[in-house]
Amino acid sequence: MSVPDASTPPAAAVEVEGLCVRLGSRAVLEGVNLRIERGQLVALIGPNGAGKTTLLRSLLGLQPLAGGCVRLFGQTELGAVLGRVGYVPQRVALGPGLLVSVREFLCLRRRETRHWLWRRHARTDALLGELGSITGIEGLLDRPLGGLSGGQLQRVLITFSLLGRPELLLLDEPTAGVDTPGEETFYETIAGIHRRQGITVVLVSHDLSMVYRHATRIVALNRTICCQGTPEQVMNAESLKAAYGIHVTPYHHVH
Repeated sequence: MSVPDASTPPAAAVEVEGLCVRLGSRAVLEGVNLRIERGQLVALIGPNGAGKTTLLRSLLGLQPLAGGCVRLFGQTELGAVLGRVGYVPQRVALGPGLLVSVREFLCLRRRETRHWLWRRHARTDALLGELGSITGIEGLLDRPLGGLSGGQLQRVLITFSLLGRPELLLLDEPTAGVDTPGEETFYETIAGIHRRQGITVVLVSHDLSMVYRHATRIVALNRTICCQGTPEQVMNAESLKAAYGIHVTPYHHVH
């Protein structure tokens, strides 16, 4: 029996090779090749309809592939590793009459409380307090889920994902529904989670200024990968024109 070489680096968090996705006769993604090392904060940018959400769905095994393959943590059998992945979709529609509290909703993610919503559990309460202070929801735990604003709900969904102790966190436009003054704080929250927990983060974003400030790597997508690299390598007029098809001038905000 062969012994694994201790010097061999762990498999990348995400590996995509020759990925193709078609919706009917339309190619949504063509020949996408992507490797994301563990511990990176990767921003996925590109125009509307570029296939960014489709790429995230492909990583989760939710999107049928016309060609190519996806590996998470070196595994092509995605079902075996999805427990190590957290996912926050772009939008979740909740009716205002939904009276389940934020605390009760989050308890569904914990094994010891998912079937006992009416009982408090000390360990879960401690964990909610710890994560709640990081994601900014500590004051929302006893509020009804259906009464939250879009930004508050996004923070709750991120907390829900973090309760599973993910090694990879996928965020599809996490600031959807967040007002403009709150966007910067929101991105700083995500960057703080990345730093504190050392998890790999892949987020879809249209806010190029925030991406420039917080991402360690940027991938520009428009059906295929147009360019990728550090923020300094990608956030220039030539690279952005290749991704967006028009002249785009990067704007770097200085607070």
